[in-house]
Amino acid sequence: MRRTVLTLIAAGCAGIAALAQAQEPISALKGHNSNAPVDVSAQRIEVQDRADRAIFAGDVHVVQGDLTMDTARLTVAYESAGGIQIQRLDASGGVTVRSPSETARGDFGVYDLDRKLITLIGGVVLSRGGSRIAGSRLVIDLNSGRAVIDGGPAGVNQSGGRVTGRFTVPQRGS
Repeated sequence: MRRTVLTLIAAGCAGIAALAQAQEPISALKGHNSNAPVDVSAQRIEVQDRADRAIFAGDVHVVQGDLTMDTARLTVAYESAGGIQIQRLDASGGVTVRSPSETARGDFGVYDLDRKLITLIGGVVLSRGGSRIAGSRLVIDLNSGRAVIDGGPAGVNQSGGRVTGRFTVPQRGS
């Protein structure tokens, strides 16, 4: 019995190692062109020109290249000197960010176009294929493709301040 348990643990570790090699912890958004045009649709827009921002509300859908974002409310901060240049997108009311191979969800989101960072906060879940990681905060660096999930303080989320995950293991013949 003990040998069977050790064999199962060893097989599980080998499967996770194979998964890590097959799917490096690099986001599919690595190299995403944050200079590409940003298309936004919503039920309502309020432009606050003096504050250099626009607020979109109601089924907001954002597309930039292969990246999409869906949220209830989006504040777009921009610079208007010499034409409008978007600097930052702040999303609230539940946020879903999708790439061709990944989906990330959270309560709030910030896309800093200048720093090329996407941050999701609150009840974060990152899914790729059959694998899933949950935590309190996700930061995706679009330059390096590095995705980091933090557990947050204990007692704030269901995981007790820890990052949790479930990973698919490639099926092998016996």
